[in-house]
Amino acid sequence: MLRLKTIAALSVLAGLLPPTGAMAADDVAALRAELDALKADYAARVTALEQRITELETGAAAASAVPPPLPATPPAAPARGGATAFNPAMSVILAGNYAHLSQDPATFHIAGFMPSGGEVGPGARSFNLGESELTLNANVDPYFFANLTAAIASDNTIGVEEAFFRTLGLHDGLTLKGGRFFSAVGYVNEIHAHAWDFIDLPLAYQAFFGGQLAQDGVQLKWLAPTDTFIELGAETGNGRQFPGTERNSNGLSGTALFAHAGGDVGDSTSWRVGASWLDHRAKDRAYEDTDAFGLPVVDAFTGTSHTWIVDGILKWAPHGNSIERQLKIQGEYLHRTESGQLLFDETGAALNGDYSSRQSGWYLQSVYQFKPRWRLGARYDALDSGSPSIGLVRNGLLTPGDFPALLTGSPQRFTLMLDFSPSEFSRLRLQQAWDDSRDGTHDNELFLQYIFGIGAHGAHKF
Repeated sequence: MLRLKTIAALSVLAGLLPPTGAMAADDVAALRAELDALKADYAARVTALEQRITELETGAAAASAVPPPLPATPPAAPARGGATAFNPAMSVILAGNYAHLSQDPATFHIAGFMPSGGEVGPGARSFNLGESELTLNANVDPYFFANLTAAIASDNTIGVEEAFFRTLGLHDGLTLKGGRFFSAVGYVNEIHAHAWDFIDLPLAYQAFFGGQLAQDGVQLKWLAPTDTFIELGAETGNGRQFPGTERNSNGLSGTALFAHAGGDVGDSTSWRVGASWLDHRAKDRAYEDTDAFGLPVVDAFTGTSHTWIVDGILKWAPHGNSIERQLKIQGEYLHRTESGQLLFDETGAALNGDYSSRQSGWYLQSVYQFKPRWRLGARYDALDSGSPSIGLVRNGLLTPGDFPALLTGSPQRFTLMLDFSPSEFSRLRLQQAWDDSRDGTHDNELFLQYIFGIGAHGAHKF
């Protein structure tokens, strides 16, 4: 009886509970509805973001198409008046040295070469005030640049080293220069003394030009529009400087043609080569000599002088950084032919005859910056005077001893230098030279030099 009552109770309870399968189906449907709602909301958000991005991109494109408004014109600077309205750049170079020489510098003469009157040689002994330079330069206007360099010598004289104008606005790579300027022939000729790698010029420049060759005239340069540096030029003027002379003529003289090319090899090496040709005319180009008896005479040359120059320079610095280390190798070869008439003892015997000569000279130097501000350099100079053809000697009127300055010679010199630059405006240098440029005389030359620059100074030549 109890068992029947229990079964009946369970049956009633089972009828009161919902079916299990129906409850599971309802839960799944609810979850699916929630998921669909999330998907719809997510899709709506994505669509809204994409629409916002599109609107921003469209707005930016439209804004870039419209040029921005020009900034307001700044007020004009107050005008400067009086003497300060157009101040040029100004610089001063101070230089001096101490020289210890084993031979008397007053007797210096380059063996086998006709004296030019400008061979400075090693200079005076003991302490010396070198040549000081005062330079003023500025753009005159949008069309011209002007430069004046005055050389103040230790004997209290002042000379005009350079005074020229240069165009700024010519087209097609052309530049015109006029006035007095260092000739663009060769390499070292255009470089001012304070920027030389050694105290003095190579022997070839002293023998062939009496120092640096300056020109009173005009110069035209053309720079080619190419990746490789190519420069062509010509200049002409009065040709008064050795080997030319003052001719009291309206014609042009001292004509020069030159060509330079250069470029880079990788990111550490650069180079430049050049060739130059000069034509000069000389009339009564006088020089002092002695005759066969040792008596002083003055001889004079009249004729033409043609000079060829070939130059080259190679520079190396690791990845172009010349502050840490740099190596520079530089050299030039000069060849000159002269022909005309040679007058012997113009104030006495005044004998005249034909004359011709072929002479050459070269130098090779290397300067190595082995650490910042320190450099070590070496240079070798050599000249060949050749054997001049002197008509007065060939016809027996005179002997070679009557022209001792023209006797065959092979001058040479070897130089070492060490310099230290505390800054870009100062340099201290020690130089030792073994000089055999005189006839049979050896000179040991020791120099200590200082160079100081004051004021604005432009970049030096490559």
